[in-house]
Amino acid sequence: MKRIGILTGGGDAPGLNAVIRAAVKTAILQCGCEVFGVRDGYDGFLSKHGIIPLGLNEVSGILPRGGTILGAANRGNPFARKVIRDGREVVVDMSNELVDSMRHSGMDALLVLGGDGTLRIAHELYQKGIPVIGVPKTIDNDIGGTEVTFGFDTALNVATDAIDRLHTTAEAHHRVMVLELMGREAGFIALHAGVSGGADVILIPEIPFRFDSIIAKIRQRVERGSLFSILAVSEGAKPLGGTEVFSRGGDEIYVPRLGGIGQIVGDYVEKQGYEARVTVLGHLQRGGTPTAFDRWLATRYGAAAVRLAARGGFDRMVSLSAGQITDVALEEALAVPRRVDLNEDAVITARGMGISFGDE
Repeated sequence: MKRIGILTGGGDAPGLNAVIRAAVKTAILQCGCEVFGVRDGYDGFLSKHGIIPLGLNEVSGILPRGGTILGAANRGNPFARKVIRDGREVVVDMSNELVDSMRHSGMDALLVLGGDGTLRIAHELYQKGIPVIGVPKTIDNDIGGTEVTFGFDTALNVATDAIDRLHTTAEAHHRVMVLELMGREAGFIALHAGVSGGADVILIPEIPFRFDSIIAKIRQRVERGSLFSILAVSEGAKPLGGTEVFSRGGDEIYVPRLGGIGQIVGDYVEKQGYEARVTVLGHLQRGGTPTAFDRWLATRYGAAAVRLAARGGFDRMVSLSAGQITDVALEEALAVPRRVDLNEDAVITARGMGISFGDE
């Protein structure tokens, strides 16, 4: 193995630069390899200046930085790429061009840092002969085959801090504070932040809720003398018998964008006579300095990915299991997305402490 490529795809997440740094240093110092960065996800292979050398100087000082020095593209699918042909916008498969570009670059391995969409593309490219290694990245923590993805812990800390801050103003003004959090179809951020921040109601995609159950919890608190309530709402939460709420639809390129359920919940609470305010934390959960845990996990993932490539373990993903770094087949990791297990102690603990999930 003489040359390694690295790309970061999908939405950004704290810890991407830590993975890049660890991979570059391990590849150069331990394996004696050259390393190249692919700019803006898979799009870099289709761009004239999309591949750049990465040496020790290029990764110096990036460990605590959020985002990614390589850029990312969450719509950069080479199997379905929008281009203009004969004056019309069409969707074409450019995966063969990508394969040719990588082979021309002389890369012996490609480390793909991304979520389920980016990693699924990596698996499909492996079937076309590209030697890929996956590194699980997403703040949503929804990738199978690993106990945790890097980026999640930072998002969790930001969300918990937001709940802490909302507590003081909620108590001062006797209001119901609704905080809408990211997570897509997985409720890990809302669940963990809700428990860590002392939320009274947690709404997650895995548990359809009833509006009257939310009001019952708020009323119960008022009757006990607690004139405020905190609601942690995952963007993918939905009422019983209802559907998810989207702020934007999707097509063959764009994934539908979740958002708006927090406002719907807040409006309903107001109609029942309780003053409510809604905060959508949004991309604040993605940005900023990664936590120590995310730096630690990302560094271990990056180094392990290079070692896995050196062993020829392609079409696999590095993962965390029982505190140890291991690896699993990409196909296995992508087979079943990770979701909150309603029978595990996190939900049981929350219920036992009187937190409502809106289903009782």
